Amino acid sequence: MEQPPVRIGFVGVGRMGANMARRLTDCGYRITAIQDCHRSSAEALAIELGCEEAGSPARVAEIADVVITVVSDDAAMREIYADSHPLSLFSHAKNRLFINCATITPAIHVEIEQAVERHGGVSLEACMASSITQARQGTLYLMCGGKPAVFERARPILSAMSVNLRYVGKAGDAAKIKALVNMVMNSNTAALAEGLGLGEALGIDLTMLREVFSQTGAASRVLETDGEDMQQRNHDCYFSVGHAAKDSAIALDLACQSSLALPIAEATLTQYRRLIKAGKGELDKSAVAELTFRGRFT
Repeated sequence: MEQPPVRIGFVGVGRMGANMARRLTDCGYRITAIQDCHRSSAEALAIELGCEEAGSPARVAEIADVVITVVSDDAAMREIYADSHPLSLFSHAKNRLFINCATITPAIHVEIEQAVERHGGVSLEACMASSITQARQGTLYLMCGGKPAVFERARPILSAMSVNLRYVGKAGDAAKIKALVNMVMNSNTAALAEGLGLGEALGIDLTMLREVFSQTGAASRVLETDGEDMQQRNHDCYFSVGHAAKDSAIALDLACQSSLALPIAEATLTQYRRLIKAGKGELDKSAVAELTFRGRFT
């Protein structure tokens, strides 16, 4: 007898979550419900996908077999998984698979896995090392942590969203690796901004300088994604200053727990916090160049 198609729900449909939902729809998956605290954008996406715009996380879990969460931070994650709240995901957790894609503190992923299991469901963390374009195209880099059997259960859905799918270990491990990835990326971004800012101050043609960087030891992925934007002051958001600061702070907390000093990461976090204090936290992380080019930062 043919099995009914898996029903998928999303909690958190900002730029990443919305494009992941679109990608799965393109691949033939049935999106039954979406929920987001920003109701207007969620309503528009629900009409586009032909699914329910749910009034609560509980409703998403009620009418979905798999719930993918893409929320912003620890506080948002605790809210949708609030054990004492009747509208949280735990209201309908039995027999459900929860795939959690947010970059949050590793210990919270462990707590959620344990709590979900107490409620009769299973949980997997699937941390993303990619951006909006990759979410839409299904070319995400996904690092997954949790029980191997749960990873295998989630693999078909995750494969539809990714070009690189990696199981890294137990709950919390993927979040640790993701924090390190973003810490290094953020530090590279700040270093590139300083190199280009100094180049501009020295009267060097920045287009030529970026080409030299790309052909020498200064080459990096960040140079490819952010170099021209820094030069042109185009900071349309793909990965925000606010998220960069959050993720570097997670990594530095892990370093503190390991009694390890990371002065470069600390300096980078200081730069991003300067931008947030100046009201620029919603700009792309490439905006760190505004701090290093002469005459830009006010």
